[in-house]
Amino acid sequence: MQIPLQITFRGLSPLPGVGALINERASRLERFSDRIIRCRVIVGVPHRHHRNGRRYSVHIDITTPLGNIVATREPACDASNSDQLGVAVREAFDAATRQLEDDSRRRRSA
Repeated sequence: MQIPLQITFRGLSPLPGVGALINERASRLERFSDRIIRCRVIVGVPHRHHRNGRRYSVHIDITTPLGNIVATREPACDASNSDQLGVAVREAFDAATRQLEDDSRRRRSA
């Protein structure tokens, strides 16, 4: 990446374990595209009034020379409270990876 990874926590304090997971998954993205300019990750608590514990959202915005890739995930309520944030991070990065792979396939076939 040309610009360092940017992680923002909204509505909750920065969690070092989650930050490490995000750094690891962001570095894996470079295997699929070496043309990533910027990667921004926003971790937030979208709604505070749920009865089943906290829900988290993860928004990833990746900038490449060919355009932007955006992935947003919120896990289902059936995940346990402690696992929800990790699940949301993994699902968001999996979606971003699929989009990067699709872009690289399109670029190769064109």
